[in-house]
Order: sequence, then C-alpha cells, then structure tokens
Amino acid sequence: MANKKKVVVTGFEPFGEHAVNSSWVAVQELEQLGLGEAVDLHVCEIPVEYQAVQNLLPSLWKEQQPQLVVHVGVSGLATTVTLEQCGHNKGYKRLDNCSFCPASQCCMENGPDCIKSVLDMDAVCKRVNDSDIGIAVSVSKDAGRLVPVRLHLLHVSVPAPGTRRLRPCASTGKTLQQPGPGPRPAGRHTGNAEAAGGGAQTQRALQSFALTPASND
Repeated sequence: MANKKKVVVTGFEPFGEHAVNSSWVAVQELEQLGLGEAVDLHVCEIPVEYQAVQNLLPSLWKEQQPQLVVHVGVSGLATTVTLEQCGHNKGYKRLDNCSFCPASQCCMENGPDCIKSVLDMDAVCKRVNDSDIGIAVSVSKDAGRLVPVRLHLLHVSVPAPGTRRLRPCASTGKTLQQPGPGPRPAGRHTGNAEAAGGGAQTQRALQSFALTPASND
C-alpha cells in the first residue's frame, strides 16, 4: 500500500532489580498485532543508559523519518494509561544500567527546565476516553526523573516539522512472569498474530485517533 504512515514505537530494556521490562513486552505484542495496512510499524528496544539514549534518539529520527513516535514506559503507581505532556531537564540523580549519572543531573546542559510535547495530550485523552475501546487514559504533567524520561525530553527536542510526538506511560497492573527478551534492534512489522495485554491496549489507544501531520503553525 502506497503512502503508508510510518510509526515508531519503543519500549525499554530491564532496569534495576527488574528482570523483565513490561514496556518492551507490550511493544513486542504490538509488533505482532500491527496497526493496520495503512501503517508501516517499526519497533525498537531502548537501553536505560543516559549516554546511549542521547546518541540513539537523533539517529532513530534520521533513519526512520517517522510521522509518529511513541515511547512506551511502565509505572507501578499508574492506574491508567498515562500520557506524558512534558519532560523536565533537571533532577536526574539515579544511576543507569551502566552505573552512570550526569554530574550536572541534567538531561541537556543549558537546556530549558521543561519542554512540552507538541501534542495536546488533553485532547488525545478525551478522544480515547470518549471512544468505546474500554481503556482508561489520563494526562500527566510531570514524568518524573527516571532514566527513560530523559528520552522523552530529548525526543521532543529533535526538530521534525510536521511530526506527531507521543509518550504514553502504560500501567501494567502486575509484573509479567516470563523471561525477559534480550536486546534487539529496530524491527519492522510484517504480519499479524494473536497477542494480548499491553500490546493490545497500545494498539487500541493508537488506533483511536487519526495519525495526521501536525500543523506547522
């Protein structure tokens, strides 16, 4: 099908004491489900490393040139699928998977304290909640200071006119009891298969609003 909309969805590798990161499990399920024939879906597992993320983001945008990028994370406190409206620059004190933390505790040296997504998350939230897909969605104005949030701040800083940006923090409800998949490169969806759980929730949430180019105003 010509003129497919390219969508990139990412999950994170295991972090800290967790052997499995449910965000990546959900994204792998989504890869099997797909987003329909009109969408060219690519998935990627993101390392929980400050320096690796800083190098990965620009290359991901340059290589894929997507219309929409969705970074899927996990929160043990969330009771809904949470859409992050903004990312903060300061206060990163936790060590990453390489036992590294920026001395400045900042995502970007001399960067703004807060950067907002170009998407109106309140509007997206209302559209999903008003639909009949059966998924509760809320909006957060503070994504916290864990390593993955650094990805969001850098992500919204990448110049990409006409591109939609979205970072949902998906609630899992419980830890998935299965072996954690190893790191893998970006992949391309090639077909459909039965899957359930977070991947299906992400699929329904994404399909509930149109993937149309953002205004350049």
